[in-house]
Amino acid sequence: MILKADRIAYLIESREPPSDPLVITPCPKIEEFKRSGSASMDLRLGCWFAMLRPSRAPILDVGPTVSESLTAEALTKLHYVRFGDKFVLHPRAFVLGITLEWIRLPRNIAGYVTSRSSWGRRGLSIATATGVHPGFTGCLTLELFNSGEVPIALYPGMAISQFFMHWVDTCSEKVDRSQLAGHRRPFLGTIELDEFARKLLRL
Repeated sequence: MILKADRIAYLIESREPPSDPLVITPCPKIEEFKRSGSASMDLRLGCWFAMLRPSRAPILDVGPTVSESLTAEALTKLHYVRFGDKFVLHPRAFVLGITLEWIRLPRNIAGYVTSRSSWGRRGLSIATATGVHPGFTGCLTLELFNSGEVPIALYPGMAISQFFMHWVDTCSEKVDRSQLAGHRRPFLGTIELDEFARKLLRL
């Protein structure tokens, strides 16, 4: 069941249970958010952007022969954009952004991020229904792609995506401890071949 604005607002304000609250900071204007009747919360664009360095990797290869030197840090270049300045995303360009909001989900809530239609109609694709697991803590990395024909100016602080939240059917003591949690800057992450893939490749 997707949570509506009034329920989300109650969980944020009540901080219940104290041992496992829903936290979103900076917090939206609660009364205005309640009146919206929305089933999602707008998330804002943060100040950090990460772009892939084409000179470092002529091909993105996660296979068995990939060089250990091509770490996520080596493959990306970070850019910091101050509030009031802009980041220009050119046509057919891809960049990782970050949400301004720091999010902590309790063990019984999961979520996902989608584009705002007002941006999609201008050619900006934001994430791809990115799933957020129960217990996640951190800022969310956003995948931004300009599929249009003109450059798009992105300003830190602007509403950039929608965050939907829903209950999960069980409340496990285990929470999200993946490599994507706990970050304040865009994070590329790593991809590794699992045991099944390695067997298929005869490794």
